[in-house]
Amino acid sequence: MNLKDLDFIQRRTVKVLTVGQVLGGFGLGSTLSIGSLLAAELSGSPAWAGAAATFSTLGAATWAIPLARLAFAKGRRVSLASGAALAISGAALVIVAAAVHVFPLLLVALFLLGGGSAVGLQARFAATDVPTDRPKARDLSIVVWATTVGAVIGPNMFGPGEVVGQALGLPTMTGPFLFTILAQISATTVFWFGLRPDPLLLAKELNAETKGLKPKVSFASALATLQAYPLAKFAVISIALSHMIMVSVMAMTPIHMQHLGYDLVVVGFTISLHIAGMYAFSPVFGWFADKFGRLKTVLLGQMIFVFALGFAGFGSEDRFMVTVGLFLLGLGWSAATVAGSALLAESLPADEKTNVQGLSDSSMNLAGALGGGLAGSVLAAFAFIGVNVAALVPVVIIVGLGAFGRLERQ
Repeated sequence: MNLKDLDFIQRRTVKVLTVGQVLGGFGLGSTLSIGSLLAAELSGSPAWAGAAATFSTLGAATWAIPLARLAFAKGRRVSLASGAALAISGAALVIVAAAVHVFPLLLVALFLLGGGSAVGLQARFAATDVPTDRPKARDLSIVVWATTVGAVIGPNMFGPGEVVGQALGLPTMTGPFLFTILAQISATTVFWFGLRPDPLLLAKELNAETKGLKPKVSFASALATLQAYPLAKFAVISIALSHMIMVSVMAMTPIHMQHLGYDLVVVGFTISLHIAGMYAFSPVFGWFADKFGRLKTVLLGQMIFVFALGFAGFGSEDRFMVTVGLFLLGLGWSAATVAGSALLAESLPADEKTNVQGLSDSSMNLAGALGGGLAGSVLAAFAFIGVNVAALVPVVIIVGLGAFGRLERQ
């Protein structure tokens, strides 16, 4: 197969992944916020509202590794479809849990829904599978950018979903999960029929090193691989810690702004700008990573984080400063995640790549959950400025590893 054929397959693969990401994100865009409301209602206490995000995040972290192993063994099509099947099962179980009013069942459902988030993360790596001369970071960033559509439109489907749910006699607040089911089915259909040939199976077929090899699927082997490849190790650490920085500040922003007296409209606008920063500009950072290097782009992300934390922290009493800080926070996450993901995809042997990618996605979600959990205590003790100052610690770690670690410059 010549380079022209591979280039055509890669272009088609990126288009298919982009469409699938739009549909998948559309289905998951409103489920976490509604899940929080359902958790508070079914548990009988608002203290359990945060359990929705916690269990969904833990689900995404848990499913990331087995889905990555499945991808190496059976291809991206099977893996992405399996993750979507988990999300579909979770959405259906949410409706059942609300109908029978059983809170633990809701938590199980949200855990399964995490499979949809795991699919979204794995899809970005699928954009780097086909061995071509095309800029990898740019293709990866386009797939990340596609999440913008669902993230923006999804939360606005609560009203229409409730209308449909009431017409069908579903429990209150469960109508939007019908949209989740339909969206995930649509995304799965796009992946299943569009990813032909399967990008990962094609890459394995063209790579003589992987022929006849069994995939390395253990957690221990992934850690051993990272020890052998310092660039990959740095990529995993920078992705996870950057996600921790973003989640810890973002999760505390609505609480802080409500304490300042702002209503949900203002809070929602601020978070919307933050999400736009996370996804809408990812192609810019993909281009920057291809042009100037992945490592430099990760460090650029940390520099943007410093400005973001400065604006949001030291301007914590000013709405404009907090909004600017949250937007910059999204930009920093985008730069670090796009460049770090491209660096990880390119710095590993083909037979070890998917195993470590799964570990990276799992670490990313766990770091986010940890950051969000710790940020609540920091907010209570040191206010919003304390959250932002504390978030500088992982920034320093990433900069130290990137600037002074024994890494090849990429």
